[in-house]
Amino acid sequence: MTEVILKKQRPKHLALNEIRLPLPGKVSILHRVSGAGLFLMLPVLLALFGSSVGSPESYAAYKDIVGNIFVKLLLVGLLWAYLHHFCAGIRFLLLDAHIGIDKQSAVNSARLVLIVSLTLTFLLVAKLW
Repeated sequence: MTEVILKKQRPKHLALNEIRLPLPGKVSILHRVSGAGLFLMLPVLLALFGSSVGSPESYAAYKDIVGNIFVKLLLVGLLWAYLHHFCAGIRFLLLDAHIGIDKQSAVNSARLVLIVSLTLTFLLVAKLW
């Protein structure tokens, strides 16, 4: 007797706009994006730091640069990226230790990461702006 092996039809073209990613997956992608953004912006942050601690003239130039609304928005985005990356990193460390690996706990911890990172960003921006 010959057995027929049925092969599952796979899509030829993956429609990325139709994929419904769960919240932990979105937090994971944001963790990677925030890490890459922080890494790529590190030279800019170091240059800003260098001009802020240099001479009084370089500090005046630093104040002019940071006074721009677009630079402020960029720094707010980097602050959120740092806080999200930090909170999600703690979440992933706990997952690596097999804490909260069931589905509901993973969704709750992902939700908590988003809430905490956005809240801390809002509080720090309100304090620093």
